[in-house]
Amino acid sequence: MKISLIQPSRNNLKYLKWSYESIRKNQGEHEIEICVADDASTDGTWAWCVETEKKDPNFKWIRNQGPERLGHTILYDRLINNVATADVAMIYHADMYLCPGAISAIEKHIKPEVIVSLTRIEPPLHPPGPEKVLANFGTEPEEFNEEAFLSWYDRLEVQQATEGVFAPWAFYRKDFQKIGGHDPLYAPQSKEDSDIFNRFHLDGVKFVQTWEGHVYHMTCRGSRFNPTLTTPGKNSSEWEAQNMRSTRNFIRKWGHFVKHDSMMKPIVPPKYDIGIRLHGCTSELLELLEPWCTTILIDDEMQVLTSHYLDREQPNTTIDLSKKIKTTPFDTLENEIIVTVDSTRFTSQDFQYIQMIPDIVKENQLTGQFKLGVLKNIELTIKGLTEYQDQLINL
Repeated sequence: MKISLIQPSRNNLKYLKWSYESIRKNQGEHEIEICVADDASTDGTWAWCVETEKKDPNFKWIRNQGPERLGHTILYDRLINNVATADVAMIYHADMYLCPGAISAIEKHIKPEVIVSLTRIEPPLHPPGPEKVLANFGTEPEEFNEEAFLSWYDRLEVQQATEGVFAPWAFYRKDFQKIGGHDPLYAPQSKEDSDIFNRFHLDGVKFVQTWEGHVYHMTCRGSRFNPTLTTPGKNSSEWEAQNMRSTRNFIRKWGHFVKHDSMMKPIVPPKYDIGIRLHGCTSELLELLEPWCTTILIDDEMQVLTSHYLDREQPNTTIDLSKKIKTTPFDTLENEIIVTVDSTRFTSQDFQYIQMIPDIVKENQLTGQFKLGVLKNIELTIKGLTEYQDQLINL
């Protein structure tokens, strides 16, 4: 089997070297093309790529000169579309050790319109889950006891394949290109994977998690726990800020938080055309509610709140917020579902109900006027039940 491994990297050269060595040791009879993107690194990644290319004909790389990073949301796609040559590619992180037999396990399941994820073996840095194996063989390459790990791995029980999707995930490049790849809305990183998994799911692509192939994953060494950006065990401030931006953009696009089942298979609630009419708007409520609707109508005849909000929030999204925020007395709402809120009576429980509106509408399938919330503070007018999530499949 020929497969292209896709690896953006930013200032994590020691992980990249460790990962590269594991791939070449454990690729078996398969032809693995390693495609690396150096994202404006300052740790010698570029020089290492130059030297590796000289001795390895199946190593390819590109470089973002910087000084600003592009992020893996952009660089994944550049590598897949412009560098990789195999029909099958795999999103693969630099802090992953490829276990023996992993590519054979992918070959067993991969076919068009099927995505195959390898099972991750991780140290207990995150909560346990049924989709992964917790085992601590180190969180840094210099700590990793390869001999002990492989001895333990030889005794690991093999399970039947399950449904789910996460990195590392292998796919046919034509399936990736069909839906337009990753959405640059999430650049430089965070939530781009959940977005594309939703779109694959809606497009009918099937997910397989093989338990016959694994990686040992040191977890989040590219950004969240990158030791060049933060102290051990703590999120970097860069990651936290970008994760917040991407979360708000995910809600703007899909109308909900990221959802999946216990095995990480996407759950995609319906996307409705929702307008919020907010009486007595404050800057805090505008910030809270704006992502949760298609349009929002506020009391702001002089455009003061709107102007301040756009100055602060527009740089965080490629969605044109000026078209989303409407003001009285000049504008009206023409959405199929209209939510009316009085800021003087609005509670945290009311906000929870607003987040649940797509599920409530889907479950009841009713048109008309209704009251929501513990104190019935929310007025809900439903004129149509059209679902729009399928329009989000292609970029």
